[in-house]
Amino acid sequence: MLRKLPATGLPAVGIIVAALGLAGCSQEKAEVVQEVVRPVKVVEIGEAQTTRQLDYSGSVRARTEMNLGFRIAGKVTERLVDIGQHVNEGDVLARVDPSDYELSVKSAQASLDAAERQVETVDLARKRAEQLYAKNFAPKSQLDQARLTYDQAVATRDAARSTLAQAQNQVHYTDLKASQAGIVTAISADVGQVVGAGTPVMTVAVDGEKEVSIAVPEMDIAGFKPGKEVKAGFWSDEGLTLEGKVREVAGSADPQSRTFAVRVSLPNDPRVLLGMTANVQATVGSKAQLVSIPLTAMAEKDGKQIVWTVDRASDTVHPRPIKVANFTADGVAVADGLKQGDVVVAAGTQFMTENLKVKLSSDAQQSASAEDDAATTSSLR
Repeated sequence: MLRKLPATGLPAVGIIVAALGLAGCSQEKAEVVQEVVRPVKVVEIGEAQTTRQLDYSGSVRARTEMNLGFRIAGKVTERLVDIGQHVNEGDVLARVDPSDYELSVKSAQASLDAAERQVETVDLARKRAEQLYAKNFAPKSQLDQARLTYDQAVATRDAARSTLAQAQNQVHYTDLKASQAGIVTAISADVGQVVGAGTPVMTVAVDGEKEVSIAVPEMDIAGFKPGKEVKAGFWSDEGLTLEGKVREVAGSADPQSRTFAVRVSLPNDPRVLLGMTANVQATVGSKAQLVSIPLTAMAEKDGKQIVWTVDRASDTVHPRPIKVANFTADGVAVADGLKQGDVVVAAGTQFMTENLKVKLSSDAQQSASAEDDAATTSSLR
């Protein structure tokens, strides 16, 4: 026997079907994902340069520096100047004990007096022999002997005079004097110290032309030739820039630092003082054409250095491997991988993915225009 379904069953089925339909619509709406468009800051690569800027720091020094020492050995009894003091030619800088050398003078003087008396004695004998020989009272051999004795006495007297002059000079050498005007830059011996002949006691920077001394590694020494014009700036005065010229390049590298000493002559300027720190800038040719990008534009992917470039047609970003030549004060110098006109993401590279849609905001475009010149430089430090 069939049982009749209740009349309320059909509306219940309709409600269930309607609920399932609404749930399906909600799921379809949830599955719709809006495409992300990220604003980015970019720089545009300009024309690569074939020159690079070398910049080395050094100190201002006098062209001529004298290491002064006593010409005799002795004990230092006086030091009359200090570091930084200006001295004139002939000024006494230090003294050693002159006692022994004064005694040498007295001994030499006594030897000279004895030699002069000997000359007077043999001179009388020579004259007597000449008189006797003239009267035929003495043989010729006696006259020759008297003359020879006289010549020997004269030679002994002359030697004694030279010995006395040498002893007197040594007394004068007990005073260390400045041979030229300058500034005392170093003192190597003080009162009470025993120094040998020629041992440096003081260093005097001679007044006159000043130079900047820098140390250049061997990879850049070819860019510094005698006569090359450079620019020198000074830490003490940012507005002070002088035109310099390479005067001297060391013939061999320092055995410890493996750098070459370079001296750059400067024009006379009262604002430049000894010991100042200076930066020497020189422009040299570069074998490779380099472009510069900000450090924040460089990223790493799969162990390789890359940048994210923007495709203007599709407004999407793509990774591109690059070859880094060097890191500079302005960013990164790139030797390969970028060309003129490329647009590179300058910041936020950690958020970039392949084919990500980006938007160049007005600020980003202005930044690209403002940084265009900086992106085209190829300076290596």
